[in-house]
Amino acid sequence: MDFHNILIKWYLRNKRDLPWRKTVDPYQIWLSEIMLQQTRVAQGMPYFFSFTKEFPTVKHLADASEEKVLKLWQGLGYYSRARNLHKTAQYISDDLNGVFPDSYKELLKLKGVGEYTAAAIASFSYNEAVPVVDGNVFRVLARYFDIESDIALPATKKEFAALAQELMPKDNPAIFNQAIMEFGALQCAPKSPDCSICDFNESCAALQKGKVNMLPVKSKKIKVTNRYFNYLILEDVLGNTLIQKRTEKGIWHNLYEFPLLETQEIVDFDVVSKKAKEENFSSYTIIGIEDYAKSTVVHKLSHQHLHIQFWKIKIKETLENGIDAEKLKTFPFPIVIYNFIEKQEINC
Repeated sequence: MDFHNILIKWYLRNKRDLPWRKTVDPYQIWLSEIMLQQTRVAQGMPYFFSFTKEFPTVKHLADASEEKVLKLWQGLGYYSRARNLHKTAQYISDDLNGVFPDSYKELLKLKGVGEYTAAAIASFSYNEAVPVVDGNVFRVLARYFDIESDIALPATKKEFAALAQELMPKDNPAIFNQAIMEFGALQCAPKSPDCSICDFNESCAALQKGKVNMLPVKSKKIKVTNRYFNYLILEDVLGNTLIQKRTEKGIWHNLYEFPLLETQEIVDFDVVSKKAKEENFSSYTIIGIEDYAKSTVVHKLSHQHLHIQFWKIKIKETLENGIDAEKLKTFPFPIVIYNFIEKQEINC
């Protein structure tokens, strides 16, 4: 079919020079695919190099501590990916003797590996004829064939997968999958694509009908919750501070943070002062509370907007488990807290 021939020719002329495209090693391809979930290539690339340098094989990753993995992942977000990555590495290393499953069906059994990631590894590493269907693929196919099916529905994913399977050359599925994703990322962009230079501008149904910016259709709305975090930064007479590990399920699981006072709304000095003295740190003698006003930030996650304020609380005593500034920076923090630490140069 002309579609896959035109697409692959475009890809060979325009593809980006990406490290995971130079290998069929399932470990490196798996690593890159997990990192690029919800993440732009430019952001994920440095992390890919850091991980492959620090953990050159799946066994190196399996043998590392979770804390080390999270520290290296710091700033990439969606930290459940890192935790699943680590657990899966341990499973492959310990239970599968370090050998990756070599089929789409078996890859799906790995923790943190969904249909898209399994298809990517299966086709790129083993040349299995299984289509990848991500946001880029939805967009390209919806526009080219003028498909108005709602991509938020599970049935639509099956529809697009069947279409991609039909279009895919069975003798070279890997290059087709790479090509259609790359085309969606570089040419058939989400907003204002330059259709005048598109290789498909004479056959794209959406372009002929003036519907390029209307497709694909996605009706599902994400409900955003607002939360209000007040981080209480203790400073004792030695300049040391305290941190704690987030052990509950939810955002930032197993990362570190300062003692947290979560409220129902943005609160002022009086509220923080009262709660700190009466509830959070009643066993200490507080000699001063200060608001880091310039560090107040709204940190936006996919389903939550975190309104974060930082408060310095000086105490008269010496903290039993106090941490100094040098040691503080060795722990894995959510990036918003790590940036605060770097910016403020906390003298703890």
